[in-house]
Amino acid sequence: MQIKILAEGGAMKPGPALSQKLGPAGINMGQVISKINEATSNFRGMKVPVELEIDSKTKEFEVKVFSPPVSELLKKELGVEKGSGMQNDMKIANASIEQIIKVAKTKLPNLLCNDLKSAVKTVAGSCVSLGILIENKSPVEVEEEIDEGKYDKEISNEITETPEEKKKELSEFFSKIKSIQDKKLKAAKAAKEAEDAKKEAKAARAEATKTGK
Repeated sequence: MQIKILAEGGAMKPGPALSQKLGPAGINMGQVISKINEATSNFRGMKVPVELEIDSKTKEFEVKVFSPPVSELLKKELGVEKGSGMQNDMKIANASIEQIIKVAKTKLPNLLCNDLKSAVKTVAGSCVSLGILIENKSPVEVEEEIDEGKYDKEISNEITETPEEKKKELSEFFSKIKSIQDKKLKAAKAAKEAEDAKKEAKAARAEATKTGK
């Protein structure tokens, strides 16, 4: 018997979904959760694909842990909790090509890619939906640069450490982007509040007219 779940790395807790799957097999949930948390302890803060191989006769089970999704690895590497949700207008991070290579190396065994370069391009593509910039640019632009060979040196040498000077430059660039985004959000919020207030006032006038007050 095989059960597939997406577990919270090192912090899985009992829940109805898991109990419904384990109940018919007669497996102790506490033991399963303990084993899963032990096996996924290196992936804390990430969602991790896990497979349980259960022997329904002996009640023994084996935990198989797979590499987290690219999105989870990117969020962990960049220190963000979730994707943008408004990726065209709101950016959540500014990654270095070295960080993209690091995630690609981790995920390569589970990707349908022939080499690290194609894996790096795949990871860069995942940055689009999350709202992540790469090297101060859009991921689409960086994908084109990968094809053109701009980062061949970093990729072939499997460089995963970002130079301190570059970290500073990327951080300063993103701080400016974030400041602009925050101003836009504040303006949009103020506009919405003003519009809501106008609607409430209009509704109040209509009600007063209706009741003759």
